[in-house]
Amino acid sequence: MASDNIEGINPFPNTSGDGEIPSFQGDEKAKASDFANYFCSYAQLYHQKQMLADHNRMAAYHSAIMGNTEVFKDKVVMDIGTGSGILAAWAAQAGARKVYAIEYTDMAKHARQVMAANGVDNIVTVIQGAVEDIKLPIEEDGLESDDPEHPERVIDIFISEWMGYFLLRESMLDSLLRARDKFLKPATGLMFPSHCTMYVAPVQDEEERRANGSEFAASMSDWHDFQETTMQVYGVDMSILQKDFEKEQKEYYLWSSRWRELPPEAVLAEPKVVKTLDMMTCTLDESKGIMPGDALSTYDFAIDGTTTRGPISGIAGWFTSDFKTRTDAGGLEAPKLPNPSFLSTGPENGYTHWGQQVFYFQSGIPLLKGETTQIAGSLEMIRTKENARLYNTKLKYTSSRKKTGDTSGNVLMKSGETDQLYLIP
Repeated sequence: MASDNIEGINPFPNTSGDGEIPSFQGDEKAKASDFANYFCSYAQLYHQKQMLADHNRMAAYHSAIMGNTEVFKDKVVMDIGTGSGILAAWAAQAGARKVYAIEYTDMAKHARQVMAANGVDNIVTVIQGAVEDIKLPIEEDGLESDDPEHPERVIDIFISEWMGYFLLRESMLDSLLRARDKFLKPATGLMFPSHCTMYVAPVQDEEERRANGSEFAASMSDWHDFQETTMQVYGVDMSILQKDFEKEQKEYYLWSSRWRELPPEAVLAEPKVVKTLDMMTCTLDESKGIMPGDALSTYDFAIDGTTTRGPISGIAGWFTSDFKTRTDAGGLEAPKLPNPSFLSTGPENGYTHWGQQVFYFQSGIPLLKGETTQIAGSLEMIRTKENARLYNTKLKYTSSRKKTGDTSGNVLMKSGETDQLYLIP
C-alpha cells in the first residue's frame, strides 16, 4: 500500500534550490525562511534549557571533554552551534588555549555573558554567524596551520551537538562537514562526537498507534459535521474539498513519525544498524540520508510470539554517538582518547530530548504463540524538496509467519509488500 507524497506538509521553501541547506549559498529569501523555520527556536533560552536539562546528553559530552583533559590541553577548539556556550566553556576548563564558539542566532549574546561569568572569556571567542561564512582571527590570535596550502586549517578539535531527531533531521551535519574540511587539521584533528550510528527495531506501542487512528477518525467526523453545517446554514457545498482534507489529515495523524520515550520492553527484536558515520571521513552525500540500495538499509526481524508480547505497532528509529579515538587510516598521528564516552538515544538509556521516532503501521501485526513472525524490508530517508532540513522516510516491508523452530521452509502466512512514506516533522 502506497501513500501520496507528503512533502507538501511544510509550505515554506527552506532550501537553496538544489537540496542544500540555505546557510550554504542560499539567497536572502531562503535564509530568512531558514531562520523563521529552524534557527529562531534556538535563540530562545527555554529551548536551550530543554537541551541543558537532558542529563544523558550533558553527561556524555562532559565525560568526553573533562575526561580527556590531556587531549584538550593547549589545543585550538571550535564549537559549532554553541548555543548558550556550555561545551565551549568545558573545552576552556579542560585546558584549551583557544576556543571559537560559533552561533548563528542572537543566543551568541547570552553565550558571551556565560563565558564572562565563568571566567573563560579570555579563552573563548564567541563569533555570531553561519559557520559557512565566518572568518577566524587567525593572525590576531597567533595561530598557524600545519598546511601552508590551507592556512585556515588551524583547529585541533571540533565539538558540536549537531544531531537531530533520528540523527539527520535538521541537516546541521552539512555545516559541520563544510567547516571540518575548511578549518580542521586533517592528520591530527579530532571530532566530538567521532562516530554516529542509526538503528531501527520493531516496537509494541499500541496505545499510541490506536490514539493516532482515533484522532484521525475524530478529525474526519468533525469535517463531516462542518460540511453539513456549512451546507445547511450557509448554502455552500464544501464536499469537493473532503478528499484533500482527508489526505492532509492522514499525512498528519497516520503518516508522520511520532516522538516517543519508549520503555526498553517495547523493543521486540535486536535493533538493526541502518547507517554508520565516521565523522572524519563521511561526505556531504552521506549526510543527506539513507538512499535506496544503501548497504545497511535493509532489515529482517524474526519475533517469537511465545516469548514476546505483541502486536507489532511499527518501526522505531534512534541513534548513538561515540566519542573515541579516530579509526580512519588518515588519523594514525591523531591523539588517542584515554577515556571514550558514549551517548545513546535508544529506549534502553532512558530519557533524552531526542527520544525515538516511531513510524506506526496502519494496523498492528499480531504475534501468536508457537509462531515466529518475520518483518523484512528496507528503509529510505531523503530530504524533502521544499525543506532541506526535513526528511521523508519510506518503509517497505512484508510480514510472514511460520511455526517456531520449523526448518522446512513452510510459511503459514505471507503479506504483500507495504510501501509507505512518512514525514519526520
